[in-house]
Amino acid sequence: PIVALLEDERVTVELINDGVHLHPSVLDLAYGTAGPARVALITDAMGAAGMGDGLYPLGPLQVRVENGVARLVEGGSIAGSTLTLDVAFKRSVTVNGLTLDQTVESLCTTPARLLGLTDSVGSLETGKLADLVVVDSTSYDLVAVMRRGRWVLGGDRFPTVKSA
Repeated sequence: PIVALLEDERVTVELINDGVHLHPSVLDLAYGTAGPARVALITDAMGAAGMGDGLYPLGPLQVRVENGVARLVEGGSIAGSTLTLDVAFKRSVTVNGLTLDQTVESLCTTPARLLGLTDSVGSLETGKLADLVVVDSTSYDLVAVMRRGRWVLGGDRFPTVKSA
């Protein structure tokens, strides 16, 4: 059924690229078959996303995060992820070898299109909300974040950029 869904133009594949949920070859298969316009990179993040190791609630369940991997205390099943989209971006480019264009399309353009929000988000165009993330051009580490034209992280690094 997975290959049939990948070949079905009506289906968009959501992938969690955290190095835990999927083997890298699954991304290769999805991009090779469906392409970035039908792949949406997601996090399935729980409340422990971006936090350290420890115990966290997930509704009525207890989750233990160890080395960034969230598992139910009872049974040990994967319990969502601690992935953030900047890390998904970095993994897609550095581990999976996706191009910047493929990665941006799967993280921004495809989800915006699926949600019917392309008139306001999903690309950098005049008239759209000024939501953007700046990453280092070599390491792909997060540098700054702008939300609706205002820097919310790292904007002091760009003194010539005026926020709306």
